[in-house]
Amino acid sequence: MDAEDAGDSEGAESAVPLPDHLLALRAGEGDEGAFEVLVRRHAPELLRLATRMLGDTAEAEDAVQEAFVSAWRSLPEFRGDAAFRTWMYRIVTNRCLNQLRTRRPTTRLDAVPERETPGHEGSPVRDAEAGAALRELSRALEGLSPEQRACWLLREMHGLSYEEIADTVGISPQAVRGRMFRARRALTEAMAAWR
Repeated sequence: MDAEDAGDSEGAESAVPLPDHLLALRAGEGDEGAFEVLVRRHAPELLRLATRMLGDTAEAEDAVQEAFVSAWRSLPEFRGDAAFRTWMYRIVTNRCLNQLRTRRPTTRLDAVPERETPGHEGSPVRDAEAGAALRELSRALEGLSPEQRACWLLREMHGLSYEEIADTVGISPQAVRGRMFRARRALTEAMAAWR
């Protein structure tokens, strides 16, 4: 089966995309096409997470690529206790945390390009204010511990539940709540001027 048959389009077999758990099962059995579909499906969001955590696009791309290589090697042992998406978030988050623990970021988080907010086109004042607020938020995020930053990004930017974050980061949901509380408090204090 090739990538077209395993994936989002499934060729003439079906118009319904296969769910991740079936693709992961097929990939675990050596189906490269199924794995390619998983990579295409999840790489963009994983790259956004890694870029926000590391502050460097090249390092983020390397981290995500290494995470997928690691996942490919580990898929035969993947039991599906967690969703494939959550499992990949865990692998990418751990790679990023390890990199952050061993070095200081060389590129500021505000250097990461953000998508423009719809509805604010044509207003230079709003664009300037939004840009300044994003730079301040980026500085505030840099002030968080890597673990707090990971929890905040996974929750606020990627929409994971506390349980999914706990599984991803390898801590209890209560510890996630604690990290989220401290991160939100620090960010609220740092962003007080923007209220």
